[in-house]
This record gives sequence, C-alpha cells and structure tokens, in this order.
Amino acid sequence: MKMSRCIRILCSIMPVLLCAGIPAAAQTPSCEKEGPDVKEIVMEHLGDSYWWHIGTFGDRDVTVHLPVIVRSKTTGWHCFSSGRLEGGASYEGFIIAREGKHDGKIVETVADGSEVRPLDISITKTTAGLLLNSVLTVILILSAAGWYRHRKATDAAPGGYTGMVETVVAYLVDDIIRPCVGPGWRRFAPFLLTVFFFILVNNLMGLIPFFPGGVNVTGNIAITLVLALAALIVINISGSRHYWKDIFWPDVPTWLKVPIPIIPLIEFVGIFTRPFALMIRLFANMMAGHAVILCLVCVIFVTAGMGAAVNSSMTAVSVVFNIFMNCLELLVAFLQAYVFTMLTAVFIGMSQEGKEYAGTMKSGKTED
Repeated sequence: MKMSRCIRILCSIMPVLLCAGIPAAAQTPSCEKEGPDVKEIVMEHLGDSYWWHIGTFGDRDVTVHLPVIVRSKTTGWHCFSSGRLEGGASYEGFIIAREGKHDGKIVETVADGSEVRPLDISITKTTAGLLLNSVLTVILILSAAGWYRHRKATDAAPGGYTGMVETVVAYLVDDIIRPCVGPGWRRFAPFLLTVFFFILVNNLMGLIPFFPGGVNVTGNIAITLVLALAALIVINISGSRHYWKDIFWPDVPTWLKVPIPIIPLIEFVGIFTRPFALMIRLFANMMAGHAVILCLVCVIFVTAGMGAAVNSSMTAVSVVFNIFMNCLELLVAFLQAYVFTMLTAVFIGMSQEGKEYAGTMKSGKTED
C-alpha cells in the first residue's frame, strides 16, 4: 500500500516538476508578446551544449559552465571554461557557431577569416550527464553488493533496496540471460546486467526535470551507438564455428551460395542490422518521449496570450496529458532497458549455437 501510494504521488508531481524545469523563456517580456519558441526549447533540451543550464531564478540564470578542450592545427591545445564563449563571445580565436553546418559547435577563426572545426573533446552537457549517471550506477550496484560481502550464514534474506536489486538481478538471470544465452551464460551475465542497469539509470535520470537530472543521455544517438557497438563486439567475438558457418556457408541450396553469394551476403549484412536496430530503437523511443512531454508543457505558455479561459482549459489538458506521458515514460524507461538487454542476450545466444554440444560432450553435464 505504501509503495502504490508513493507511485501515485510521484506521478502527480512529475508534470509540476517538469514545468519548473522548463527554461523560463516565456517569462521574458519579448516572449510574452511573441510567445515562446517551442522548437528552440525542445531542441535545447534534446540537443547538446557546452554548459548545463540549471534554471532561471528571478532575473538570474544559474548555469554550470563546463570545460572546453580543443586542439587547433596552428596553436595546439586549449582548455578553458565554456563561460568564455557565452553570448557569442570569442576567446583565443574560438567561437560557438550560430549557423551553417557547424551550428552550435565550437569553431576556430583562421587567418583568412574562414571558420574551421578544431579537434573537440570538450566536456559537454551530455558527457557530464553520462559521467554522473555512470558513477551513480556504480554506487547503486556496489552499495547493494556490499551487503553480500559482509553477510553471515545466519543472516536472513536482504530487504529494502538490497532486496529489490537482488529481485531484479534474479529475474534478469532466470528469465532472460540463462534461457536466451544458454550454456555458458555466466560469461555474459556481467555484461548484460551492466547494460540493463546503465540504460535504466540513464533513462530514469533523464526524466528528472531539475539538476542533476534532465539530461537525455539515451536520447543521444552517439550513446546508443556505443552501446550497440559493444553488443556487436561481444556477439561476434564470442561467436562459435557454427555461427560463422551459417553466415558464410549456410545450409541452403548451392545455387543460393555460388556463383552469387545471395544468402551469405544477407547473413553478413544481418551482423550489422541487429545492433543497428538496438541503437535506433533505444534512441528513437527516448528522444520521442522527451519531445512529446516538452511540447505538452509548452502548450501552457503558447496559449498564455489567448485569454484566461483558453489558457486555463489548455493548462488543465496539458497537465492531464503530462501526468499520462510521465507515467508512460516511466514505464518506457524500464521497458527499453529490458528490451535492449533481452535482444542482446538473444543475439548472443544465437552466436553460441554449437558450443553447448561440445561443452556437454566433454563435461557430461550442462551448466546450471
């Protein structure tokens, strides 16, 4: 009863918190006359930046300026605060482009007046959010694992947070990892569990509309690309002979393999389409959910100049739909972590085909 009550309270206050986390563009005089730029607000949240805007309190913008680390071909390495470039300012020959193909990125103005892109390894908002969430994931898992290091044989089963983590891990192992991967699942359990909790923590932190949350890490395709590449490497490095035989010489009529390798070519392309599907599914779902929530919140500010009746009615509609969307996004946060882990386990299990028989023949038993 207490847990369900907490969930109801959380779902009811999330839209209010989200409204508080929206950049207060609609509060400026110019926006009151012209209305807020919905596209700018949505893209600012979904995109990356060189600073982390926490919020506007009265007339003061509170922003965390992140370190800029760039390497110029002519002047070498530069490291400075992104606050030096705020408001379109130039510092040490660098500026943030406001238009063109490098819009929003740091560019260097060279001698002939043209702008070139330097080597940029700056700590952006997405990078900072990724590092913060990674540390948080490690802390959450190690805090639960610490109980087992100090447990005694007479201790009862863990409760509270540790018990919840144990339940989730046991479910993932018993219902996903072991059945999907098959014998030898223990080799891949650490990787799959890490993937699940990493994605889950990033998804949940992205739903928190105020600092240090609100960074849409898994809605950045570069992050999902790295996760997909990790899955690609694990799947194919551990692949069995049978797996590679089915790719380059599958059991199909010979005329489908020579002289034109139709089926082998399709199977080879499948090596890359599977992780590509993982990448796009996670990226698209998380980005779309954040965009819809932000657009619903912006309805309140867009209708501010249409009269009290219209604005109040649309505000009520916006709040109701935001409650629904936040509850849905809370479900999607768990669901996408689950789906990514499950499909990765399935693909690993497909690459292990044939190994189970060799292991069974040698040991005379299967691995539990």
